[in-house]
Amino acid sequence: MIRQISAQDAQFIYMESENNLGHVTTVLIYDPSTARGGKVRFKDIIRHVQSREFVSPVFRQRLVHVPFELDYPYWVGDEHYDIEYHIQHGRLPEPGDWRQFCIHIARYHSRPLDMNRPPWEMFVIEGLDNIDWLPKGCYAIATKIHHAAADGASMFNFFGAMSDINATGKPVFDTPPRHQHLPERPSLQDMARRGLFNNLNAPIRMAETVLRSAPRILHGLQTVLGREAEEEKVPVPETRFNAAVSPHKMVDAHSFSLDDFKRIKQVVEGATINDVVLAVSAGALRRYLTHHGELPEDSLVAWVPINRRKPGESEGQITGNNISAMTVPIHTDVEDAAERLAAIYVSTQASKEARSGVAARVMTDVTRHIPAATQMMAAKLVLRSGMAGKMCNLFISNVPGPDQPLYMNGAKVITTLGMAPLADGMGLFIATPSYCGQMMFSVISSREIMPDIEFFMTCIEQSMEELRALAPEPKKKAPAPKKKAPARRKRKTSSGKKNQ
Repeated sequence: MIRQISAQDAQFIYMESENNLGHVTTVLIYDPSTARGGKVRFKDIIRHVQSREFVSPVFRQRLVHVPFELDYPYWVGDEHYDIEYHIQHGRLPEPGDWRQFCIHIARYHSRPLDMNRPPWEMFVIEGLDNIDWLPKGCYAIATKIHHAAADGASMFNFFGAMSDINATGKPVFDTPPRHQHLPERPSLQDMARRGLFNNLNAPIRMAETVLRSAPRILHGLQTVLGREAEEEKVPVPETRFNAAVSPHKMVDAHSFSLDDFKRIKQVVEGATINDVVLAVSAGALRRYLTHHGELPEDSLVAWVPINRRKPGESEGQITGNNISAMTVPIHTDVEDAAERLAAIYVSTQASKEARSGVAARVMTDVTRHIPAATQMMAAKLVLRSGMAGKMCNLFISNVPGPDQPLYMNGAKVITTLGMAPLADGMGLFIATPSYCGQMMFSVISSREIMPDIEFFMTCIEQSMEELRALAPEPKKKAPAPKKKAPARRKRKTSSGKKNQ
């Protein structure tokens, strides 16, 4: 079986630069007190991953490039695969607090993957005992996966492969037989033949896609033109986030209760948890930029990814990307928090139905048929021109996660945070993965753009508190009815009389 990567997957390779890497880093923090003996050893982690690596093809396949990039690369089985190369071990330096942890994972995220091997690796981090909100003995596993290999849905499969639903080791997914069929390596003749065919047929397939999408394009244009006849096009203001990104990344995170988001969305009828995430981010950005005297008159615009997979498609051995996106104003120009949430709700609905949702879906379909060399040159031009910063100011991604606890080697997952790629012109990414009733705001930027990331996290907390004050009070659970004590049976004496 020969498997070539898709055009969308290839974008994450071609748009990679020395300062803007194309991988995603997910960090899971574990409490080993639920494991047998209350301890998990490094070799236990290696053995566990090795026993589950056949669930997802991401573990054992690597990329092979076509000479001169005349066609998109291929996935092939790694004939020199060595799991111990992909899993490393370390310990936080003193004092081992949250600040040291954030610095540690920011540096780890800033280093590139070895793209000559399967594009993933893990880093086990111990020494988290001085993080006051974590139980003693906790450790973290930071996992890097290149975005060419997985989007949010396929990353769920990757991590699901390693996770259990209880401390006794029942896997999330059924483990398949170990004789997994990995993609075969194509010969140079096969690459040349397929490359010639793909490049000659690309214009035809692109034309077919455009014609097939014509009704959607027409509908989208009519809606957009109708709206723009009533209001001016939303501009993208120039901010500190629209600057070139350095290799020196900054990372921080803060966790909130998911129930608070469910209550806050009731402030505006029809609003979603994603709208609340945007509102919290907008309030924090308004505070942060006002503090620095940089709040623009126009609203900041966020780039928000949309999962295009159908329900159930994320199950099984799914790899690669199937995502779209929308750009949406987040109304940082609105002072009142309730009015800002209402305006965000209106904007997200309009963006999904009329503008970026339709446009991005069509562009995703069209780019599947662009020749590899053309797409590579276009990606480089986009990076060098700073075009990304003209489309939006930042990324905001809300990724719903499991609402039940997960385990690995018997250790319970306490929390999760994520870091995604940045781009020149878009130097701020806010990821909000949810897990087990918690929503974690994970923020990544670069040192030059956001040197005071701790202050920005304070702005997020204040924005959340402002919205929480508007939400209806949580419903109090009715007290459980008191159980009557069972009536005591009277014992009989040996003479048959009851005791008095």
